[in-house]
Amino acid sequence: MGARKIKSSKKTRPFLQVGNLTKKFGTFTALKDISLEVNEGEFVCFLGPSGCGKTTLLRAIAGLDIQTSGTIVQAGKDISPLPPAERDFGIVFQSYALFPNLTVTRNVAYGLENAGHSKAQITSRVDELLALVGLPDQGVKYPSQLSGGQQQRIALARALATSPGLLLLDEPLSALDAKVRTRLRHEIKDLQAKLGITTIMVTHDQEEALTMADRIVVMDHGTIEQVGTPVEIYTEPGTLFVADFIGEMNQLEANSLSSEKLQIGSLKLACQPHQSAKQAGIATIRPEDVVAFEGSKKAGKNVAAVTIAEMEFLGSFWRATLTSPDLGDQFITADFSINAVRRLGIETGKKTKVELPANALRFYNRQDQA
Repeated sequence: MGARKIKSSKKTRPFLQVGNLTKKFGTFTALKDISLEVNEGEFVCFLGPSGCGKTTLLRAIAGLDIQTSGTIVQAGKDISPLPPAERDFGIVFQSYALFPNLTVTRNVAYGLENAGHSKAQITSRVDELLALVGLPDQGVKYPSQLSGGQQQRIALARALATSPGLLLLDEPLSALDAKVRTRLRHEIKDLQAKLGITTIMVTHDQEEALTMADRIVVMDHGTIEQVGTPVEIYTEPGTLFVADFIGEMNQLEANSLSSEKLQIGSLKLACQPHQSAKQAGIATIRPEDVVAFEGSKKAGKNVAAVTIAEMEFLGSFWRATLTSPDLGDQFITADFSINAVRRLGIETGKKTKVELPANALRFYNRQDQA
């Protein structure tokens, strides 16, 4: 597998526009005033915990759960009131949803047959799609004779059969084992890039979203918390929820001293600029951003004296728990490379120093915790 190509930052025209969309089930509001644009040819992931509204939003776009209010525009056409059959999309579900009594060929051909294509056209298209998903010789088999990964490839081929303008993926990999899931996510991303089809995928798996998406839509409680590229979401979380949900994150009680300075315990530290000056809140820093201090290095403003309270070996790195009187009863988790641990003699019980880089240290006020 080659290096993933980074798409140009040049903005393309929106292919899908969701405007002020709300969905209620009785008295429960599943989606609250959602507005979003998806560009043509873009791979977007809806990411969030169970119950956040990501699947409901996907189903609203598909017409499977018609919105209570708001609009959905696809390729310049308002599809808000249209039933699923009149919308231009293909969909792949977590459960594959293949017809068990039909062969692979008939499953893939199903939509084409309903659309009235000739037998020659259907045969040619099915052969093309089976080759595209790497299963050219499986047409005569039934779904029960295939592995989970193969069934999901067939479901993908069926979704693409009618050349839809939009591909919707509802947690398509969650039922697969880890190795198959990793392999298939690369295959799906490569296939999407090759076809240039606008794609939306629902997932609760951070790694899937980070590795597959051009942009991630992080959702919680029926609202959008943040939209951005994987790098932006990971390195510049807009809210404490995003910071906490994506990856590992230290959260420390802190006070903002100014727009670029905070205090944790008795430590006064430079941090990323923020607007919550002179307030109590939460400071965050990722474990991998905590730097083991080199003895010959000149001391900076964000260096703290700590004790290595615990160490846990995690294969490619060591995870250490750091304590300090300056932190009060709080502790910091740090991830140190094997080479750093060996070179600096880091071990349980040792007193050392670490740097908390200002560009990795962020402050969130109390409202951001909601």
